[in-house]
Amino acid sequence: MKKEEKVYTNTVYKGRIVNLRVDGVLLPSGRKTLREVIEHAPAVGILAVTDESKVVFVKQYRYAVGEFLMEIPAGIVEEGESPEVAAKRELMEETGYRPGKLVEVCRVYPSPGFSNEVIILYLATELTEESMEQDDDENIEVVLLTEPEIIKMVEEGKIKDGKTLLAILWYLENQK
Repeated sequence: MKKEEKVYTNTVYKGRIVNLRVDGVLLPSGRKTLREVIEHAPAVGILAVTDESKVVFVKQYRYAVGEFLMEIPAGIVEEGESPEVAAKRELMEETGYRPGKLVEVCRVYPSPGFSNEVIILYLATELTEESMEQDDDENIEVVLLTEPEIIKMVEEGKIKDGKTLLAILWYLENQK
């Protein structure tokens, strides 16, 4: 298989979180077409598990979909920050938990058809509860769930976030 070749690029929008560009590309067949690409900084997602085997979730309103979603803690890797440092920071900001142990689980492209975003998923254990340092623009409820509660919520369609479902699948498979 051959890659598509970028002929030109045009930045349409530069934002705080995303940029939008339109690239003219040459397909392996020789045909030309356009690709719309959302550029997004890397992000992290943290599957945090307490010593009591409860998984730490955050419930928050997501404006883009108009719903309150149950998710694992997550956030953007700031410029100059390592993903591991970002994971620790985001877990503290959103939940008040500090991980004693943090292990990378996998890297995933949530929407590779139009975005270059990568989410690095971590498993956080040996948690210490401290004070929350939520960002000004966040309104988050921390929810601790057992494995049976998580499975029930997935079966009832109450967990819809892709990175969260992937993290849950990984967790359930690796707890055997």
